[in-house]
Amino acid sequence: MELAAAGLFRARWTNQIHDEWIRNVLKSRPDLTGEQLERTRSNMNRAVMGCLVDGYQSLIDAVTLPDADDRHVLAAAIHCSADAIITANLKHFPKTELAKYDIEAQHPDEFLHHQFGLDQASMIIAAQRVRKRLKNLPKTAEEYLETLEAQHLPQTVSKLRPYVAVL
Repeated sequence: MELAAAGLFRARWTNQIHDEWIRNVLKSRPDLTGEQLERTRSNMNRAVMGCLVDGYQSLIDAVTLPDADDRHVLAAAIHCSADAIITANLKHFPKTELAKYDIEAQHPDEFLHHQFGLDQASMIIAAQRVRKRLKNLPKTAEEYLETLEAQHLPQTVSKLRPYVAVL
């Protein structure tokens, strides 16, 4: 989010994608409320200008994916001419299907690693900002990197580790 809000890439999503992540977070995090996550949805939409994609719905039935419930993601990506779908769920977005639309699926770690190569300073600044916003459960820079590793971002952590003193 920090990188998208800074304009380093154009993040796009739909209300259907929001509904899906909110539903999944509520299942795995009973300590959070729908109201809190709706506030997050609103903040995300405000932080990234032009992020919401609409008008993709007619494409959903025209695309094929292993999990039919993911077709809306590909349909939205096609509609807004996205280059990539950033997801940890790569098996649901096979290269052969996405290649038909000149779209690739990237794991978040691969995407962030690539962003680091494009603009190292912005990645470091973004990591600083995110860590400093952790007020309820503040973390040292090392703890922050451990959290990123636990979130399956080892390549990103390897790029950030040399800068731990400034994080």
